[in-house]
Parts: sequence; C-alpha cells; structure tokens
Amino acid sequence: MNTEQSRPLPTSIPEYLAQLRAALAGADPALVQDALYDAEEYLRSELAEQPGRSEAEVIASVAGSYGAPEEVADIYRDTEATVQTALRAPAPPPRRSALGRFFGVAADPRTYGAMFYAVLALATGIFYFTWVVTGISLSLGLAVIIIGIPFLILFLGSVRLLSLVEGRIVEVMLGERMPRRPLYADRDRPVLTRIGEMFTDPRTWSTLLYMLLMLPLGILYFTLAVTLLSVSLALVVAPPLAMFGAFDGWTLSGGWIGYWGPSMWEPATMLGWWELPIAFACGVVLLFATLHLLRGIGRVHGGIAKQLLVKV
Repeated sequence: MNTEQSRPLPTSIPEYLAQLRAALAGADPALVQDALYDAEEYLRSELAEQPGRSEAEVIASVAGSYGAPEEVADIYRDTEATVQTALRAPAPPPRRSALGRFFGVAADPRTYGAMFYAVLALATGIFYFTWVVTGISLSLGLAVIIIGIPFLILFLGSVRLLSLVEGRIVEVMLGERMPRRPLYADRDRPVLTRIGEMFTDPRTWSTLLYMLLMLPLGILYFTLAVTLLSVSLALVVAPPLAMFGAFDGWTLSGGWIGYWGPSMWEPATMLGWWELPIAFACGVVLLFATLHLLRGIGRVHGGIAKQLLVKV
C-alpha cells in the first residue's frame, strides 16, 4: 500500500477539499474547479441529511460510496479523459505536404467553431463591455449611500456568472476546457470573510479585465472575419458568374467585362479573360489563408480566456 492510499481520511470538509486539490495537482485548472465544487456540494448535502453527526463521521460514512480524495481525483482524471475523447471532434487526417496542410484547414472542425466565435464575439463583446462599465459606474455612484456596497457585491456575483456563460461558449466553439461549475467557497467561514475573499481574489478583477477587452477584441475578430471572407468569396464567385452572364447588366465584349449603364458604356470594372483565372486563384488562396488565421485566433483567444477566467 502506497503513501496516498494509507493516508487517513480527513476529518473536516475543508481538509477533504485541500487533499483533493493536492491529489489533482497538475490537472487542468478547470477540472480542479469542477471537482472541488462537486465534492463540497456532495459532502455538505450529506451533512445536512445527517443532523447531529460531525463532519468526520459523515466523511467516514460516505468514503465507501463517494471515495477518499485520492480516489475521487483518479475518477475525475479518468472521466475527463473519456469525456474529452467522446466530445472532441475527430482530428483531420495528418497531411505531410505543404499544400495538404494549407488546404486541409477546411477539414478541421475547430476552424468553423473559431469562425463562428469571431462573428459572435462582436455581440458578446458589446454586451460584456456595457455590463461591466455600467456596473462599475453605478457601484461608484452609489458608494456614497448604503445601497452601494450590496449593489457592488451583486454586480461582482453577476460577473462571475457571466464568466461561466462565456466559458461554455469558449469550450463549445474553441475547444478549450473551461469550468462547468462556479468557484467553491468554504461555507464554514463568515459571510463577510467570503465577501472579502471575492474582492481579494485576482480572478474577480481578471474577469472584469477580460470582459472589457472583449469589445476591442470582438471588433477586431468580427472585422477580420467578415472583411476577409467577403473579399475572398467575391473573388472566387464573381469570375465564374461573370463569365456565364449571371450578373444583370454585365456584358462580355471583346474579351472584356464591363457594365452597361443607363446612357453609356462604363468600363468601370475591366477584367480581361486572362485575368479571371488569376482573380479566382487569388480568392481561393485568400479564403484558405483566412481560415488558417481564424483558427489561429481561436487558439490564442482560448488561451486568453483560460488565463483570465479560470482560477489556478
């Protein structure tokens, strides 16, 4: 029997959580947060259902069903690996050639998740920025009266809730593991102590920073996605459509494409036949380069969200 297995059971819920955190050392911070929250919720519900018994007695009674901290840590690691394998989109087949890697981005599901996130980021960025700026402004404005402090506490609580919502969006669209449970709190401590910890927790302020940054980042992501995709798709689609006369008012004459205006021939858009394949090829290259860029943005933003929203 090794040292971990021979370690005596903890005698209090905080001690149990501390041992569970130690047993999960090196695991994903989001997984650690979820495991601590689940363990505390389970142990406290058992304690409430067994009045008159001490925490040590309750922990000893549920050790066989829920498990010791080391056993729970192993279960979470195994379950996480199984779930991530089942939920993760199948990776595209590896490609050895440079052309294969360049065009293979279209077969990667993460590319489209990042593309949709880039478009959605403008709306979420505006909402987060407005919520934080309004909340901070009202909190400072109401600080001179007694309602200011409760309002600030409720505002910070709402920011933590929004961080969970954003985490789910990031995990679904960008594939970055994010917390599915809120931060656990030692409920044995006084309410004022827990409120003070919320103010001193760096993640409270890093979450505010993240939501403020989402506005400029959302504008950048949305602009790049819409502009580059529009230009590349226009270059890809316009030459074939023009060649077959699909544009109303467009005419092919003498190997050139021009627009027949109300009173005169307007050669505002002049493309020779030899330029059409070049425009089409440039559109294809730009389209796939844009997909690579959006996938890279998704990876970088997933890392930013992990650093600013997840408590290590």
